[in-house]
Amino acid sequence: MASFNHRDGEYLLLDGAEIYVEVHGDKTAPPLVFLHGGLGTMRDFNGILPLFKQRFRLIGIDSRGHGKSTLDTARMSYERLQLDTIGVLKYLGVDRYSVVGFSDGGITALRMAAAAGSKIDKLVAVGTEMRLLPDNPVREILRSVTARSWTEKFPETVELYQALNPRPDLAALIEAVVPMWLDDSPSGYPGESVTRIQCGLLAVRGDDDNLVSRTSVFELAQKVSGAKLLSIPFAGHEVHKDQAELMMMSVNQFLA
Repeated sequence: MASFNHRDGEYLLLDGAEIYVEVHGDKTAPPLVFLHGGLGTMRDFNGILPLFKQRFRLIGIDSRGHGKSTLDTARMSYERLQLDTIGVLKYLGVDRYSVVGFSDGGITALRMAAAAGSKIDKLVAVGTEMRLLPDNPVREILRSVTARSWTEKFPETVELYQALNPRPDLAALIEAVVPMWLDDSPSGYPGESVTRIQCGLLAVRGDDDNLVSRTSVFELAQKVSGAKLLSIPFAGHEVHKDQAELMMMSVNQFLA
């Protein structure tokens, strides 16, 4: 199966930002949309692409400000990412589709699935929660992220960002995403709206995830009718990288 390469895609201008999208595979195959996590890119899914048993039309989107997509000055929010994603899919003429979303991408996808007239058939939400409670200690971790701290911890990620982005400014990007991570307003986490989700949902969490608790993922699975919960041992927040084969055994069954 093809992989995302940041060469074979195109740009779509959406509310001031140039959003980069890449499509691979047979146009007659079922569309599968990939939404990456904060400060990542569509390439973060390349490790699991060869493990899909079913053929899909792969659609990767670099979130606003991430990868090859530009940031612009619009306020960053999960609602903004939701609108960007819907705009890209409308442009591509994709009617019905399934989604694999990780972290910020999963939160965005939950909002999409809970919205009226949602076109999502099935959703795999990896390392994703429906809300960030005020007393959650993760808030301090997220609030403390800076360009310097991120560069020290993830130098390869920053190097890729600098190489890909048309107008790289890591400090500006982090200044935009940190408030989004902490956003308690209606433009933020989906919250109780997830009870309106009607598509199939597989909520995936690594047992060693230091950002998303077992309790929060269990709550998500309880709130969504018919949802499946997958807990993966010996994996952290990036389950799809830490335990790709183990995760994909269930993902393939879920998407079949």
